Amino acid sequence: MLLVLVRVFENHLFYDPFTDYFKAEFSNLPYPEYNSFSLYFNWILRYFINGLLSLLILYVLFKEIAIVRFSAVLLLFFLAVLLLLLFVFLNCFDEDKKMTFFYIRRFVIHPLFLLLFIPAFFYQRKNS
Repeated sequence: MLLVLVRVFENHLFYDPFTDYFKAEFSNLPYPEYNSFSLYFNWILRYFINGLLSLLILYVLFKEIAIVRFSAVLLLFFLAVLLLLLFVFLNCFDEDKKMTFFYIRRFVIHPLFLLLFIPAFFYQRKNS
């Protein structure tokens, strides 16, 4: 329920001009103007909120601290990689890479890794 609330109130909680941009017909539009510091800060904040809620869900499902620790390390690693990719696609490539930027951004602002971790840990538990 908390993950749903983060999504429902995203426009009130987080600064992200790309939310409305990608809801529009963006294929022929230039990127919106944005404040880099606020944008990255809010992306990181949202990633951490989603990450903490994801870790809580993993603990409730599996009751194993080892899984939570491993997931936390993976989430931090993925955050570093994704932020680097976002920076590169936003600042170094032309806007013809909009869809790549769109999908990388989705991994930062949505708890998609949770959807990957849950079946992976269930599979691991079943086979061990």
